[in-house]
Amino acid sequence: MGRSLLRFATAGSVDDGKSTLIGRLLYDSKSIFLDQYEAVERVSRQRGDDYVDLALLTDGLRAEREQGITIDVAYRYFSTPRRKFIIADTPGHPQYTRNMVTGASTADAALILVDARKGLSEQGRRHAFLTTLLGVRHLVVCVNKMDLVDFSPEAYQRVVDEFSSFATRLNVTDLTFIPLSALLGDNVARHSANMEWYDGPSLLYHLENLHVASDRNLTDVRFPVQYVIRPQQSRVRDYRGYAGSVSSGVMKVGDEVMVLPSGFTSTIAAIDGPSGPLQKAFPPMSVVVRLADELDISRGDLLVRPNNPAEAVQDLDLRVCWMDEGSSLSAGRTFAVKHTTTWARVKIREVLYRIDINTLHRDDTVDSLQLNEIGRVRMRCTRPLFMDEYQRNREMGSLILVDEPTNRTVGAGFLS
Repeated sequence: MGRSLLRFATAGSVDDGKSTLIGRLLYDSKSIFLDQYEAVERVSRQRGDDYVDLALLTDGLRAEREQGITIDVAYRYFSTPRRKFIIADTPGHPQYTRNMVTGASTADAALILVDARKGLSEQGRRHAFLTTLLGVRHLVVCVNKMDLVDFSPEAYQRVVDEFSSFATRLNVTDLTFIPLSALLGDNVARHSANMEWYDGPSLLYHLENLHVASDRNLTDVRFPVQYVIRPQQSRVRDYRGYAGSVSSGVMKVGDEVMVLPSGFTSTIAAIDGPSGPLQKAFPPMSVVVRLADELDISRGDLLVRPNNPAEAVQDLDLRVCWMDEGSSLSAGRTFAVKHTTTWARVKIREVLYRIDINTLHRDDTVDSLQLNEIGRVRMRCTRPLFMDEYQRNREMGSLILVDEPTNRTVGAGFLS
């Protein structure tokens, strides 16, 4: 049996040590080559550091290395005998919150780093709220830089109390606290002798044993059609297949399915995977589905079970994270929207309220959203979109707002 895969993202404020922690995980899991380590060691000496700065393993852009911050989302891969991992090292600077949203949107878990000396920052609160808003069910609060507070259990407990109080207002189902030092490796891959008062697992042990299989929705069949493979494009005569990735549910050969928006029904004649025919497909598999009947199906259509369709929504009431620094989100503006494999246009009707990141209270005195602000927005779409609640299905319950003149992604919306 193959090893399971865990996707996780790092989050937190600038200088909380996210890149250093990822570098330490790569190093301690023996997932970097000797020449990579030697290059990082050489750059660290040139910069005058008296230690090997493992953050350089993930800070790949020249601007990032010069400024000592993460700008882009850096994806890294490593594995242990128990599990494979994909890491999204996301930026902590408020200017790049939109990049953090990108990295966390596909994560199973999030590591929220908190500096043990400073406690929970505003950006740390924003990232914690965003990860729960993005449907990340497993939060690990890494109380970092414990070496700078002499591995004090009191300093650790202060952060635990502060974050626990804040988390009572978040939709989080699994919350874990781990004290560590990413720079020195304490409690990262193995238990620290400097913190014998802590009797919990190391970070790597916790990630290796984190159960995420039950997080997937295997009930509601949702298959957005991405591409139609026509007969002339296949060596098999009369071949017509519908390519895409399974958003949720389990699709089996012989199952009855319905096509939205047409409402036509058919049965699954075959499922083709990258290595050949399959009897069933489940998320997040990419497959080609062939039906018993020739129906008019194109990109943007959706395959579901006849007795369990997605809801058709044209008047949208969404939580929106605004990510454009050059403009604001206000009533009257129009945008293109992308939902799964479908494009449409929307007009903003009303900004209902903005969420205060520090208190999570609603501010209903605002009429617009500025950069990095989150609020509830009403909008009207040019045609119905087939959506589920975001907490039930992350892909079917989300969309992005695109500024048409510039083609920039300016916002992300969530049906909740």
